[in-house]
Amino acid sequence: MAKIVFEEPDGTERAIDIANGQSIMEGAVRNGIVGIDADCGGACSCATCMVYVPEEWLARLPAKDSTEQSMLEFCPHVQANSRLSCQIQVSDAVDGLRLKVPQSQQ
Repeated sequence: MAKIVFEEPDGTERAIDIANGQSIMEGAVRNGIVGIDADCGGACSCATCMVYVPEEWLARLPAKDSTEQSMLEFCPHVQANSRLSCQIQVSDAVDGLRLKVPQSQQ
């Protein structure tokens, strides 16, 4: 189980617990995190679960694969630290991760 802190688009911070083995997107949707639309349900085919990862966490996460990178190219607010939350699996290693949700996924 890992505690993940989200900064929602309005600046509200919400900390949630997500079980190991689930994606961050699954936990965000289950807990009603504002701005994580997840239209495809986690199939890495819509890019509506994008989050911004703090620089100090980027190297601690698995690298983006080519599918994730391709999907991010369709995001209007993509940044160098953008990730799709459906592609980040929860483990003890991500306990304490802080993520920022963009103002819009479209």
